[in-house]
Amino acid sequence: MGKTGGKGLSLARRLYTSRTLGLVLGLLCVGAAMYPLDPPVWVWVLMLFNGLLWPHLAFQWARRARVPYHAEHRNLLIDAFLGGFWVAAMHFNPLPSATTVSMMAMNNVAIGGLRFLLVGAAAQLLGVGVGLVVFAPAFVPATTPSQLYACLPLLMLYPLALGWICFRQAYTLGRHKRELLALSRTDSLTGLLNHGAWKDQLEIQFQRCKREQKGAAIALIDIDHFKAINDTYGHVAGDIVLRQLSKMLKQNLRAGDVAGRYGGDEFCVILPELPLFNAAQSMEALRERFSALGYEQSPALKVSLSIGLAVLDASHGDATLWLNDADLALYEAKSTGRNRVICCSAGKPRREVLGSV
Repeated sequence: MGKTGGKGLSLARRLYTSRTLGLVLGLLCVGAAMYPLDPPVWVWVLMLFNGLLWPHLAFQWARRARVPYHAEHRNLLIDAFLGGFWVAAMHFNPLPSATTVSMMAMNNVAIGGLRFLLVGAAAQLLGVGVGLVVFAPAFVPATTPSQLYACLPLLMLYPLALGWICFRQAYTLGRHKRELLALSRTDSLTGLLNHGAWKDQLEIQFQRCKREQKGAAIALIDIDHFKAINDTYGHVAGDIVLRQLSKMLKQNLRAGDVAGRYGGDEFCVILPELPLFNAAQSMEALRERFSALGYEQSPALKVSLSIGLAVLDASHGDATLWLNDADLALYEAKSTGRNRVICCSAGKPRREVLGSV
């Protein structure tokens, strides 16, 4: 089933509840207005059919239709037509007629906005015209107290039900929007931020640190010889390695640290308010733990990390210069033997000797 079919079924299910409640309450309202007019039996039968059976028939009609969305719009026009018909049948009794017309107008606006309000109004006018042909044109100028009380449940309960349905729909759409936004910012394999989202966070952290005059460090992490891992052990093993590193980053970083997948086998981490020595300790511990991991699927597989680390420098005019320092440090780590942490301080990469800073 295509998108239109799914959308139509969703619309039909939502309207099934509101239509069932609205027409049962409407039956009470219209019945109270029709009773003093002593209509023939067929009118009562039609009234009962419209109030009690039509909601279920309309739902099944839409559910079994080839295009449920179009079928449900047809059902709504039938609702509007019958509403206009009952307005004429009630001889335009003020309160029941106004209640019927306004509740249907509210429903049409909620479903299709101004356009469907106008289409529904045209269907109601057609229903009024047919009603005037069937019933002698007449006007009941006053609404009795019993008819007033019969209209109150429809006036009170139906807007509440329709409002609740609209709220649930808006809530669901909002949740889906948030989920889609999260998916658009998340790497599907690792669950970390993707390249673009991490770069956005880098700019945010850079501006915050400059504004608040706080330090920070960023790390670029590369899995050594990752292409050889894929070629030797297969891409499934390569994916496992990537997920293991992302899992380790999630478990071992602080709550305020920001990790992402920069691309391919390269990862990135923002370490706010962390001095260079402490950042180097954290990355060295990560390197050692990751190197010690074993893989049940490939026992011979040994993996190491090269890490380039850069501290935020006051001379950095923008975040790209900060990132470039980390990239230089990573290049140094890879070109001098890999499986090591290289720190960049004042634009110069160097091997960080822990305990000497």
